[in-house]
Amino acid sequence: MDLPTMNKEGAPEPSFEEALGELERIVRELEDGSLGLEEAMTRYEQGVALLRRCQGQLRQAEQRILLLTGLGEEGQAILQPFKHEATAPAKGETPRRGRKPL
Repeated sequence: MDLPTMNKEGAPEPSFEEALGELERIVRELEDGSLGLEEAMTRYEQGVALLRRCQGQLRQAEQRILLLTGLGEEGQAILQPFKHEATAPAKGETPRRGRKPL
């Protein structure tokens, strides 16, 4: 499990999902049009920072996927479809054990 990263103030950085949720909230506030100019500019700046953070996290995830799937003979990424499956057992199920060694 990854440890949370800290921001300049020593507070934990938001997860991708938290940052995206906050960005969506900021967009709604700005679209509502009820903020004054200074508050709107402050929220806009916060939104840009969150957007950059989310984009960076997505780039890192993409790089991790490329590393996990590998490269072909000509240096091209070996792309494999992502199987969207639950990893946690449903209630009442027993957890699956890892693969048996070959």
